[in-house]
Amino acid sequence: MEVVGQVPRRRLGAAGPEVPVFGLGSWNTWDRMETGAAVELVRAAVDHGVNLFDVAHYNFGPHAENARTDVIFGRVAAEAGLRREDYLLCGKLWLWDYPASSLSDALKVALGRIGTDRADMVVAGDFFGELDVRRVVADVAEMVAAGLFTSWGVNNWSAADLRLAIGFARAEGLVPPSFAQLKYSVARRSVPEGEPYGGLFADGLGLQASDVLEGGILAGKLNPERKIGADPGGIRERIRDSFPALKRVADGFGATPAQVAVAYCLTHPATASVLVGVSRREQFDDNLGALDLLARHGDELRAAVADLWADRDVVAPDASWGTEAP
Repeated sequence: MEVVGQVPRRRLGAAGPEVPVFGLGSWNTWDRMETGAAVELVRAAVDHGVNLFDVAHYNFGPHAENARTDVIFGRVAAEAGLRREDYLLCGKLWLWDYPASSLSDALKVALGRIGTDRADMVVAGDFFGELDVRRVVADVAEMVAAGLFTSWGVNNWSAADLRLAIGFARAEGLVPPSFAQLKYSVARRSVPEGEPYGGLFADGLGLQASDVLEGGILAGKLNPERKIGADPGGIRERIRDSFPALKRVADGFGATPAQVAVAYCLTHPATASVLVGVSRREQFDDNLGALDLLARHGDELRAAVADLWADRDVVAPDASWGTEAP
């Protein structure tokens, strides 16, 4: 497929910024690449209008692994000649130790590791158990006022917790979350396509799709050697077994499985951006081909992959990640 020029941009929620439909994620990405290849990838991405980078300091909860991928990204961006105004930075506010640890202090450390003093948007990350949602909203508002970022979203929250956050923010005149970063793929649909989140999307919430290739499994790397994301519902083996069917669908469209997986997520009316964790230039170029597939066969994609929905009746539509349906 022909590689496109500038990728389209969509608004990340009614109150959010315009972003490219593709964003590059950082977990186990930059630390798997040679510096020269990473610089080439970053330059190519920005040349195509893919200037959204999701970069985090992985040092909390299950991510307490002393990763340096964020530090590496900062160096790569500098070597690629990027000015801070040339790209959009999406950071993370990890909630594992909240409120015992300060979100503001942690973010400043994370930004310093990249080599900047501000993000454009942040995502309030995963959490287990109870969370003082109102306190999170108030703390985020203070960081917005301090100029650390301008918009924010949440990562794999339940629709009920997110609705509480939006309602409280609006009632108090604070900045509400404008998007949700959710696990979304041809296999994982229960939450992004469920009725609870559907109401939020109808009200103007944006969707940022993550884990769209299931750590590479949906691109054909059936047994990834690197650490990949959590497996809500315990369906990863089912996803692995479904790859031949996805390959047949892709062959029928004259596309690659990764292109089908990415294009599928872009058919969701609320999707503003799809996060991909490419570590080679050819993967990036292949993902760009999803836009051509979407233009040619967008109306057919959902029916074509209908049988690949692996978490149907397994993960509850109003779930936070890891919560199974009753």
